[in-house]
Amino acid sequence: MEQKHETRGSFLQPVKLINCRGRLIDLSRPLVMGIVNVTPDSFFQGSRFEGATEVVTRVATILEEGGSMVDVGGYSSRPGAVALTSREEGARLWPILEAIRESFPEVVLSLDTFRSEIARRAVEDFKVDIINDISGGDLDAAMFETVAGLQVPYVLMHMKGTPSTMQNNPVYRDVTGEVLGNLADKTRRLREAGANDIIVDPGFGFGKSLEHNFQLLKNLEQFKLFELPLLVGVSRKSMIYRCLGGDPGSALNGTTVLNTVALTKGANILRVHDVKEAVECVNLVETLNSVL
Repeated sequence: MEQKHETRGSFLQPVKLINCRGRLIDLSRPLVMGIVNVTPDSFFQGSRFEGATEVVTRVATILEEGGSMVDVGGYSSRPGAVALTSREEGARLWPILEAIRESFPEVVLSLDTFRSEIARRAVEDFKVDIINDISGGDLDAAMFETVAGLQVPYVLMHMKGTPSTMQNNPVYRDVTGEVLGNLADKTRRLREAGANDIIVDPGFGFGKSLEHNFQLLKNLEQFKLFELPLLVGVSRKSMIYRCLGGDPGSALNGTTVLNTVALTKGANILRVHDVKEAVECVNLVETLNSVL
């Protein structure tokens, strides 16, 4: 169920288009990406789904609640999660991607993987639209060349370290400046490799302390310097429940607050567990912005 939006722009939100298998997706009005994890160990239990039937039901719910994209992951990036081989990751993903494509041939489908071989097969065999790489190419040297060759949009995320080490006392002299610099260098390399559609992601929670995360959010407008679509993923993360108390299961209200802040600072895609609430954020902020 593809949502259609009028292509338009404004001073605060210029037109941003990405090409998904020949379809131009307009991101000048923020869109919501619903999370589907086919892993037993993702940090939020409510995002874990087993088997094709559960996943197809979840995708239907995402679309019914107003989501415009679906992000599927088969490898948990939670610190301490079980490491998987490429074969094991693929074994989780292939039947799920096949089931989604059979049931929802037009859905904008994103794959969360840092492996170029997984990305290639997902795009070629299952018509995945977007590759979402938590490592920004650091965990597979062939990823930039691969996504450039496939000509699919690529979510370039910042992560300091690896999933198993990223939260071991991360240190920055200037977290915003260092993240911007890292993404700028990688954007240049992607362009040189021939990639066209790049989406930047500051990587909230990936190699950042609580203070680092909030510094990045406070300075989020600076990512407009790229003149590229901006993805924000803060949904139910520790930056919320460590600040407020509780756990991922109690972090929905905090997620809604931070999603709203991100939208006012230029986010084009919200990657979330709770689609209905995120869509409501988008609608309210868009209504506010339209008031003369």
